[in-house]
Amino acid sequence: MAARDILVTGATRGIGRALVEELIGLGHRLAGCGRDTDAIAQLRRLGEEHFFETVDVADDAAVAIWASALEEAGFLPDLLVNNAALINQPAPLWQVSAQEMDGVIDVNLKGIANCVRHFLPRMIAGKRGVVVNFSSGWGRSTSAGMAPYCTTKWGVEGMTRALAQDLPPGVAAVSFSPGTVATEMLAIAFGPEAAAQSIAPGEWAVAAAPFLLALDGRDNGAALDSPGS
Repeated sequence: MAARDILVTGATRGIGRALVEELIGLGHRLAGCGRDTDAIAQLRRLGEEHFFETVDVADDAAVAIWASALEEAGFLPDLLVNNAALINQPAPLWQVSAQEMDGVIDVNLKGIANCVRHFLPRMIAGKRGVVVNFSSGWGRSTSAGMAPYCTTKWGVEGMTRALAQDLPPGVAAVSFSPGTVATEMLAIAFGPEAAAQSIAPGEWAVAAAPFLLALDGRDNGAALDSPGS
């Protein structure tokens, strides 16, 4: 497979970090962002040909600046992986503070919209590319105590399907549920012991990377599940 330019948000930890490392290992050029400056510094050690930056996807102006900088550097993603997300501490909705609710919505929904706003037009101009918006099993079902997270992931599903209807031939937008992977976020939801029983991020990425790389314009509008999930 020819080397591709791939952008992954939420690249500093969990499945985002594992996916970045797997894709680099497969010979692709990566751009990635996260809010942890120390973790971004670690990612930069993966090679000067890659582009890692401290960016909060909830900050539209910051995403715009980053998109322009990447374009100037000659990096034009043909695969945009909107993985960045936050999860709420499990609690009934009426016990979730406005600040926590805002944080989950700003990253999980507005963050995707910000990245689409600033990267997708470049993909459309090139007449090819795939936007993968990470959803969840909780984007298609619900559980007690998880109302904020479920709200955003159901929103990802709806936003992605509507976005797909706006796209020209050759360009695609899909929602993608990664399944249950042993990450910090899963530990928040289920507890550390239960989360540890799930597949490790690195093992997940080995199967997920080629699956995502195989997507093309024919997949537009699909709601997909990670292989083996």
